[in-house]
Amino acid sequence: MGEFIGFSVILLILLGAYWSFVILPRQRLFRKHNQYVRTLGVGDEVITAGGLVGTIVRMEADQGIAYLQVGEGIVVRVLTAALSRPFDAEEVSTNAQLGVDPTADQRLKQRIP
Repeated sequence: MGEFIGFSVILLILLGAYWSFVILPRQRLFRKHNQYVRTLGVGDEVITAGGLVGTIVRMEADQGIAYLQVGEGIVVRVLTAALSRPFDAEEVSTNAQLGVDPTADQRLKQRIP
């Protein structure tokens, strides 16, 4: 009987560790992303999870769909869950130069508060 209790305690500790190191951080990221999507509006430039850059022309929040204009007369329909971050041309340029330009890493560190 004591072995069963010891095993149960260890199992509960492992489940608690898994919850705090895996599940809880994912929930925080999910909430943060949902809060970001709620702040978006028409005219905002965003980057999707697939790397597509566009300007929001319409949002159907109740259906979870955003319409992005990615070119002259080209509007695509994407899920709001795929809107990953705002488009910042300087940040994208600096990230693209990492590993190629030795000063890009220093410039990126200067931008991070």
